[in-house]
Amino acid sequence: MREQVIAQKVGNRSGIGGQRRSGAVTQKPARRESGGEPVSVRLRALLAYVPSFLKLAMAIVIGVLVFAGYRAAASASFFQLKTIEVQGTSRLQPAEIQALVRQSVDKTGVWKADLNSLNERLEGLPWVRAAVVSRVLPDGIRVRITERSPRAVVRTSAGRFRWVDEDAALLGEMQPTDQVPAFFLHGLSDEDSESARNENRERVARFLELEQAWNTAGISERVSEVNLMDIRDVRAQLAGDNSQIEVRLGARDQATRLKGALKALDSHDDIPNRAMISYIDMSLGNGKAIVGLTSGAHTTTDSAEAPAAARATDSVEAPSDTKPADNAAITTPRVKANADKRTVTDKTKNDKNDRSQKADKKSEKSQTAARRKQ
Repeated sequence: MREQVIAQKVGNRSGIGGQRRSGAVTQKPARRESGGEPVSVRLRALLAYVPSFLKLAMAIVIGVLVFAGYRAAASASFFQLKTIEVQGTSRLQPAEIQALVRQSVDKTGVWKADLNSLNERLEGLPWVRAAVVSRVLPDGIRVRITERSPRAVVRTSAGRFRWVDEDAALLGEMQPTDQVPAFFLHGLSDEDSESARNENRERVARFLELEQAWNTAGISERVSEVNLMDIRDVRAQLAGDNSQIEVRLGARDQATRLKGALKALDSHDDIPNRAMISYIDMSLGNGKAIVGLTSGAHTTTDSAEAPAAARATDSVEAPSDTKPADNAAITTPRVKANADKRTVTDKTKNDKNDRSQKADKKSEKSQTAARRKQ
């Protein structure tokens, strides 16, 4: 008999061959993970074997290298000044600010620029109230300016007209294109001291008060200048045809007193020698206007009664044979009477002195004769 051998099909997935293949697919070699510790841990372990003095030397070397790198970076052309931004200027020229910044920063570069010193220099300019300087890395500087506000025009002791602010800081000169104020300020101190600066601030504050009061009263246009050298003796120089007249207003009620002086002055419009009035003194504060003439004479009028003032000055006339320039010969009758009284008194005094001198001489002669007889 022959044995029958049944051959297994190769393509049978459920057979032994299929089991082997499936077993081979599931078995994969395990991936080997990278072994070792982090670099920082390795460095610490390595440094543990390094002596302490070597550690110190390495720290010093690293510090020197960092400092050298910083110096090299700071002095590099990368930080050289290229742009300057100026903000907040109206009266100041940006070119002036830029020139000052460039002068301070060109040598040092933007990175090493001394911003505090530059800020102080900018605030020293006349129109600058405050300045803020900042870096715009790598090659720029930004400047923010707060300008001073002009409040009054002062006539200095040198005769120059300059703007000042409320702190009495002298600003630029008044330009032909500027709006001319109603009147100017005179009498600021030129001293460079804290007390003088405080006094100047007080003078500017008083000037602004007078300006507001006189504008409200509608009389500011008749004044050309206010002298506040002594704030307890305010004096106003009139404008126009009366520019030679100074009105003395005293320490208070300047608006009321100035109105009274102008009223008394306006009552003299038809007086021929009105141009000879040199001052009107209202400082007594009793409504009386003391009118002074260029000859040195004066008359007292009541500013509240314009016709009376006119009558009081009608007698102030130049003689027909006296030239107008000869002001010394023009006096009021009251002044003439006083002068005559003084002349009589002086003659009486002189006679008395002559008599006493003669009596003294006689007594001396009699005493000398008596001595000789002895």
